[in-house]
Amino acid sequence: MSDMDRRSAFALGLAAAAFAVPQSAGAQTRTEGREVGPGVRQVDLGERESVLPAYKRLRMRDIVIQPGAATPDNMMMNDMLCHMTEGELAVRQNDNHFTVRKGDVWACAKGNTTEGTKNNGSTVAVMRIIDLLPG
Repeated sequence: MSDMDRRSAFALGLAAAAFAVPQSAGAQTRTEGREVGPGVRQVDLGERESVLPAYKRLRMRDIVIQPGAATPDNMMMNDMLCHMTEGELAVRQNDNHFTVRKGDVWACAKGNTTEGTKNNGSTVAVMRIIDLLPG
């Protein structure tokens, strides 16, 4: 009987682990957030006060960009850090053009950075942004 108990516990553990593992394909079906442009959604993830002296608040959000969609060139209204959590984007930052892939990070500076992106790939791209908001 103790062998059956161990097997049952093992099977139950495997079933629980299957539900706990995040699925990367989830980004492709995300419909939460709000549409900010054709094929582009913003999903607000959280905001709180900052302990960094230069910033009053921190905000985190995902920009979900469908294949073929783009974000227009925008002047950055605050300092921010960006991280590609899924896919790949072509980035135009001022006069620089570069490609970011899953795992890449980059930064934008308030007032002197203009940036736009385009998803030239065949999968959804997710750009996570941490906004550093002044007082």
